[in-house]
Amino acid sequence: MTAVLAVASEAFPLIKTGGLADVVGALPAALARQGVAVRTLLPGYPAVMAALHDGEAFFRFDDLFGGPATLIAGEAKGLDVIAIDAPHLYARPGSPYVGPDGRDWPDNGFRFAALGKVAAEIGRGAAGLPAPDVVHLHDWQAGLAPAYLAYGPGPRPKTVATIHNIAFQGWFPSTLLGALGLPDHALTIDGVEYFGGIGFLKAALKFADRITTVSPTYAAEILEPEGGVGLEGLLSARAADVVGILNGIDVEVWNPETDVDLPAPFSAQTPGGRAASRGALLARFGLAPAAGLIFGVISRLSSQKGLDLLADAIPTLLDLGGSLALVGSGEPALEARFRDLAARHAGRIGVFIGYDERLAHLVQAGSDAILVPSRFEPCGLTQLCALRYGALPVVSRVGGLADTVIDANPMALAAGVATGVQFNPVSRSALETALRRTALLYADGRAWAQCQANAMRADVSWDASAKAYAELYASLAR
Repeated sequence: MTAVLAVASEAFPLIKTGGLADVVGALPAALARQGVAVRTLLPGYPAVMAALHDGEAFFRFDDLFGGPATLIAGEAKGLDVIAIDAPHLYARPGSPYVGPDGRDWPDNGFRFAALGKVAAEIGRGAAGLPAPDVVHLHDWQAGLAPAYLAYGPGPRPKTVATIHNIAFQGWFPSTLLGALGLPDHALTIDGVEYFGGIGFLKAALKFADRITTVSPTYAAEILEPEGGVGLEGLLSARAADVVGILNGIDVEVWNPETDVDLPAPFSAQTPGGRAASRGALLARFGLAPAAGLIFGVISRLSSQKGLDLLADAIPTLLDLGGSLALVGSGEPALEARFRDLAARHAGRIGVFIGYDERLAHLVQAGSDAILVPSRFEPCGLTQLCALRYGALPVVSRVGGLADTVIDANPMALAAGVATGVQFNPVSRSALETALRRTALLYADGRAWAQCQANAMRADVSWDASAKAYAELYASLAR
């Protein structure tokens, strides 16, 4: 059995701010079915430590960037977890990344260097555990792990770095180099240096044995200047080591047949229960009963997600007889804009600023269509959940959205394979055209029902992707 140490800053259901947590939390169970044993290394945030109350301490650092730390191992909510119990770094309320003022914690460089440092120690078998075959690090927060392995003593396990969103790179000033325990010669273009500072994600992409990202299309996009966000040169030089493996979702958590957050279960064969969810959604968001489409949004409110384009396109959505139920938070200007739209169009637009897991399930089950108009999207999980629940995704043709939704064009409709609506380019006018196409499809009840059935039958599980990861690990272990 291949042994893998997964290294990440969050994992559902222990701690979650976004899709990274869903991936890190769901992948181990799928990999276990492929003969891969995964232990997940996480910072010891209060929520993680509370879930690991029966864990066992097995290793101590006298000084881990400013204070002592203990490694605690155990099972927490179905995950095999190692937590870094370092109160001086992680015992803080709220977000893992930002303080109550909404700004990054000023010591984030040390907080996440500690994650990489501990991963490296476990990886080389120097922390009281057998060395894993592979260390699999996720995003910039774990990015220094392969650098610590490269510049440190002893054996080095194979490493895989997964990019969940290349726009978040983890840059810190070069003055931290010595304090982070990295040698002077690491601060070069062939080391961790990035735009005059220390690049955590750059380090991962430089030193990891293999690089994955979360969809094949995104793997191609990040090799180009527009998609690579400054790292395209390094990635192009390592193109032979870059592979796109689609994300999946936990189909037990996201299962309309067993979802306790819904008023009634339903399936592709017996979709009648969607009507109950539709009614509950209308009531929850204060929307007036109507025959038109209910569009749902579950998203971070940001320009990356294209939510400014949606706000611009609201007149078209309303002219088509549609309603909108939105769950999300993010850029203050967009939050304010959608609050204002809801106030001006009461009964047609309902907004919940924030995130609520149960409400997200209801939006998926009660909406007719889910809007994902992202300017770029590494993979996206919202559209995968939408497929599972029969809410047709209306998506921009980028990244993983292009790879997971089959556009309802005439050929796809004739072949009986369409599962949603795609649009390109990512602009207001293209989105408005997509809204009109969706309304026309909805008016054709038979075609709409066929697309819903196709969507709900789509394989959005981790099975195929877990097999691809298992084969990647095995090739490295050999």
